[in-house]
Amino acid sequence: MANKRPTPEEIVTKLRQVEILTAQGMPRLDAIRQIGVTEQTYYRWKIGASQRHWFERDAKGTVE
Repeated sequence: MANKRPTPEEIVTKLRQVEILTAQGMPRLDAIRQIGVTEQTYYRWKIGASQRHWFERDAKGTVE
C-alpha cells in the first residue's frame, strides 16, 4: 500500500503543532517526532512554506 501524501492544509497544521509544542517547552526534535514525520521532512516543509509559498498557491489551485 502506498503512503498518502499530506495536503498543504495538513502540512501547515503539523508545522503549527510543532510551534505550539516547542512554545510549551518541548524539545524541537521530540515535537517533530510527535507529529509523525522525520526531521528532514519537517525542515523541508518549513523551508517550502517560508520561501516558495506553496501552500497558498496549492490551496488556491493556481500556479504562479
